[in-house]
Formats: sequence, structure tokens, C-alpha cells
Amino acid sequence: MDGLSAHQGGCHCKAVRFEVDLPPHVEVEDCNCSICAMSGNDHIIVPANRFRLLKGEDVLTEYRFNTGAARHLFCSICGVKSFYVPRSNPDGYAVTWRCLDDWQMMDASVTGFDGENWEANAARLAHKSKA
Repeated sequence: MDGLSAHQGGCHCKAVRFEVDLPPHVEVEDCNCSICAMSGNDHIIVPANRFRLLKGEDVLTEYRFNTGAARHLFCSICGVKSFYVPRSNPDGYAVTWRCLDDWQMMDASVTGFDGENWEANAARLAHKSKA
């Protein structure tokens, strides 16, 4: 966990709680896909080994649409999606930035992600990372 520190968060009613290991500066994605745009979901993508669900597995409700690859997980009590399994990183988690207890104190930069044109954007980013 070199340079990483644990941050806790969860849903509005606190039935769902999690912990995630993050670097001192985080990159927050502001996605414009249909579900993120409608819910205002800005998120931080992390590998699964840096995410721990502390409580609430029994109150999570799953929603899938379009390709069915992303697992949108909502608290069945308050309706908040504090994290989900993203289509772009099915082996990780997308943590909702504002669901972190200390989100306002974090050193973060928000970057747009063109989820509305997911396939083209994912291909462009994959090509860019290989360069």
C-alpha cells in the first residue's frame, strides 16, 4: 500500500459501508453516459484488491442495462449508489466520490469521460495507454 491511505464511505442511511485505499491525489471521472449523467455520479475507479465492503451486502440491489456488463449496486433502503462494478473495469470498483466520508478534503481532479460514446472512447483510451 505504498503511498495509499484508507478512506471510508457509504450510502446515505449508512446501511452500506465500505473502505477503499487511495493515493494522495485522485482522478475522478465525470461520465456522461445515461445513468451517470442522470444521477450525477462522479467516481474513482480502483482495483478490487483496494476495495472492502464493510457492511450492507444484504441490502444491495443490482441493476444492469444495455450490455449488462456493469453491475450498478444501490442501497435498497435509501437508494444511493455508493459504488458499482464498471463496464470499463469489471475486475474493480467505481467508488462514488461524494460517498466518501472525506471527499471534500481530498486532493482531486475531475476529468470528463465520454461514456455516451463508450466503445469509441474506450478504444481511444486503450490505444493511448499503449503509446
